Order: sequence, then C-alpha cells, then structure tokens
Amino acid sequence: MVQIIYFIKSEKVKSNGECPIYAKIKFGQQSITMSVRQNISLKRWNFTNNLRNPLKLEKEKVIKASLDSLLLNFERKVSQLIRENSLVDLNAIKHDIIGRPFKKEQTIGLLDIFEIHNNAFQKKVHARERSVASLQKYKRSKELIKLFLSKNYGLENIALDKVNGSFIYNLESFLRYESVYKGRVGIKNNSVVKYFKNFKTVCNFGIKLELIVRNPFNKFEAKLQVKDAIYLTKEELDKIEKKIFHIERLEKVKDIFLFSCYTGYAPIDAQSLTDKNMICNNAGDLWIVTDRIKTGIRANVPVLPTAHRIISKYKGLQLGLIPSMSNQKMNAYLKEVADLCGIDKNLTWYVARHTFATTVTLGNGVKLENVSAMMGHSNVKQTQHYAKVLDSSVNDDMKKLTKLYN
Repeated sequence: MVQIIYFIKSEKVKSNGECPIYAKIKFGQQSITMSVRQNISLKRWNFTNNLRNPLKLEKEKVIKASLDSLLLNFERKVSQLIRENSLVDLNAIKHDIIGRPFKKEQTIGLLDIFEIHNNAFQKKVHARERSVASLQKYKRSKELIKLFLSKNYGLENIALDKVNGSFIYNLESFLRYESVYKGRVGIKNNSVVKYFKNFKTVCNFGIKLELIVRNPFNKFEAKLQVKDAIYLTKEELDKIEKKIFHIERLEKVKDIFLFSCYTGYAPIDAQSLTDKNMICNNAGDLWIVTDRIKTGIRANVPVLPTAHRIISKYKGLQLGLIPSMSNQKMNAYLKEVADLCGIDKNLTWYVARHTFATTVTLGNGVKLENVSAMMGHSNVKQTQHYAKVLDSSVNDDMKKLTKLYN
C-alpha cells in the first residue's frame, strides 16, 4: 500500500563525515520526499546494506527503529483515511508527522464528482458515443442528490467522508417517499435502484480519477423487481399490420412502430438510422448495421419483409430510414392505435422492441444468442428475461409431453 525508499544525500556530507537520510514515500500516483532527521556515514550506510543487515552499533539500531516508525506512521494514517473515505494527501500526512501546520485542500464534495462526471459524459454525447437520454438521467441523479441535501441537511454539498450508512438510508427513504416530480410523490423501487446505480457509476468514475478512494454507495443493497415485459402477440401484431388508418399521422405512427417491431431497435436508435446503415452481404441479403447509441454495442439486424416495405415506402422523403417523431408524440398516438385496433395493452414505442425479442424472434425459434446480438445486449442474461416471459421452450416441451401421454 505505502512504499518507502530510504537513501542518503552524500553531497550534503557534514563536517563529521555523516550524511542526512531521506525517505521517498509513494502511495498510488502520489510521491513525496522528506528528511527523516537522522544521519549516517556513507561507509556505514553501504556496510549495513542501507541498514537492512543485522545491526551491532546502538546508534544504528536507533536510526533503524526511527525509520520503521516512520513507515508505520504513514501506513496507519493512510489506512485511517481510507476507512473514513477521505482524500489521502501524503503532504498533509508528512506535516502531521513532523508536527508542522499544513493547510489542507478543501475536501472534494459529492456534487463535485457529479459535475466532473457529467461534463466528461457531455463530451461523449457530442461525439455520439453515448445518448442524450443517458446524460439526462445523470443530470437528474445529481438534482435528486442536491434536493436531498438541501431538504434534509440544509447543505449545498457534502464531503464524501460524510456519506455513511445513515446518509444512504435517508437518501433511499427520501427518494421512495418524499421526492416530487411532475406532481407525483415518491419513486418506485426499480427507478430508485437505477438511480443508485447511477450514483455508484459516478463515484466509480471518481475512483478512476483518484479523486476518492472508496465508493460509499456500495453499501446500497436493494435489487430490481423483475416485471414481465409488455409485448404484442402474433394476433395483436397482425391486427396493427392489417389496419389501414385514414389519418396520415396514425398511419405514419403505425409504420414507425412496425419498423421497430421487426428490427428491435429502441426509439433513439431507430430514428438515427440512414441509408448509410444499410448493407447487402455476399448472399444478397439486406442488413441494417449500427451501434446502439445508449451503450455503443453493435446491433446488426437483417431486414425482414415488413421492415423493407416501410423503408421503401418512405425512401427519399426524409434523411432517416423512417419518418422522424418524438417519443412523447409516438406514445400518445400509439394509445389511439391500440384503441382502434382493439388491443387492451399500454402500447408504447418500447413495446415494439419487446415484441421483436419475443413474438418475432424467440417465438419463431431464433436462438437466444442471436437475439441477444441483434438487440445489442451486453450479455445473454438481459435477453433471457424475454425467454422467461415467452415460455416458448416450456410450451414446446409440454406439447411433446401431451403427445406422449395421448
């Protein structure tokens, strides 16, 4: 943890032939040099192998004990600062040990870490490496912390070493039962867990920059409550596909929704696609090739007939493969589509992505690993949720069992 290298400065030899002993102390990326206030001759320093060999002279034993004590002091103080999640400053420790006053730098606050993280994340958004939606979530996370500090502690910021178990408990309680957003009081469990995940991510960023040593939000232990994803059955999907709307905006909404049902792209990804994302492989099959804006993970999808028809229908009418529409308007108009098609489900744009994962792919025997790759999931576990929702493998096995008993 703490490393100390002792050396002598022979160029500063005194009149009695002795040289001052110095220590170079290292911790992480920090390094300082200090005098240990002890002297020894160059001859004895070399003869004792820098005081590492067994010592016979009483004076050298005293010097060795002093050097060991210095190392012990540094290790003890660094360990204490780490336990308290305080900033480790070797210069401050040095001045404390030698008994000289040291003007400490202001302890970095929790909201300072958020500010640094969000500014760095903003650059990734400008470079189209991360999504605007993800940045908004981090900004909202910072605002929640700010509101909590103001309401519960009357503070504008708080030092990281003050973010203890009590703080975590009070923050969770505030989010669940007291926070207000758009007239709604309290945040549901899964959203609370996701906000705490953001808090952890921000503090891990601070650790990478060596601004803090430990992540105080690791103490949070609540888990997501797994809910069944809303998706359309084949019959419901057919109802929408066959329905002809005489209102242009609803016909457009239908096409955008169906495009996502047959490609699996999330709204932000679907809206960013252009002709440049279309390729034809050696077998003559059309593919859409892109990276998910939210995660940067590759999500290539073959163009199914319905998706191809929609792309052809709107070709040359706009910059993207499909018409542009805000997520808010899409979700509002999809409620009309659901009513007119007799579908009793809360239809949103994201239901299309769930439908692709279940009814369109897994329900038709596409392997889980391939569905995971097309959806741009970081691991198969994310896709397994859809397999559990669909229970297609259970259904197939039970059909075999029914035949056996018949």
